[in-house]
Amino acid sequence: MQAFTQLTAVAAPLFRANVDTDIIIPSREIRGVGKQGLAEGLFAGWRYREIGGREPDPDFVLNRPEFRETKILLTGENFGCGSSREHAVWALAEYGIRAIIAPSFAPIFENNCVRNGVLPARLPSAAIESLIAGLEAGRTGRELTVDLEACEVRGADGCIHAFSIDKEARQMLLVGADAIDLTLRHRDEIEAFLDRDRQLRPWVYLQGERDERP
Repeated sequence: MQAFTQLTAVAAPLFRANVDTDIIIPSREIRGVGKQGLAEGLFAGWRYREIGGREPDPDFVLNRPEFRETKILLTGENFGCGSSREHAVWALAEYGIRAIIAPSFAPIFENNCVRNGVLPARLPSAAIESLIAGLEAGRTGRELTVDLEACEVRGADGCIHAFSIDKEARQMLLVGADAIDLTLRHRDEIEAFLDRDRQLRPWVYLQGERDERP
C-alpha cells in the first residue's frame, strides 16, 4: 500500500450529503472482481450525459478543466454510505483520488479507504464550505495541502484547518501498512511474551506440541 504523508494537489468541491457507493461506482460499471478498470465508471451517473454513455457532462465538477487533475475531494456528510462494496474506493483510487475531506463517512467505506491508501479526513462542514468558497473563486489557485503528519488541511491563502482521523488509521496510512503489517512490527515483543508465557503456563501449549509431532 502506498504511504501517505503529505499531498499538495488540486481539490474539487463535491459538497453533497449521503453520496452512496452506487453513486460513486454504479453496479452496472462493475464488470469484474479486480481493482483495475473502474476509474472510467467513477460517478458515471453524474459524469456522463446518458446512462451507459461516455459523453462527458461539462457541468459535473470533475469534467471542468480546472478540476480535471483532482486528487482531493471536498464533500458532504456520510460520504460512502450504502453498500459495503470496496469497488467504490478502488474506483476513486484508480482515478487518482488520494484524500477525501468530509464531515463524516460511512464506517465500512472509511475502513476501505484506509486499507487502500486513501485518506478519509474529517472536517466540520463550515470549514469545508470555507475551503470550497476559496476553490470556486480561484483567488489562490485550486490546490490544497493535506498534511497527515500534522493532521492539517492548508489552503494557498494560508488558512489552516485541523482534521481528525482514527489513530490506528493514521498510522497505517503514514507507513503504508495494513493492520497485520502493524501487528508484525511487534513480532519480537510477541515472541518474547509467548516465551515467558510458555514458562509460566506450559500446560496451555501441550496440545499444540502433541499435534506437531510426526
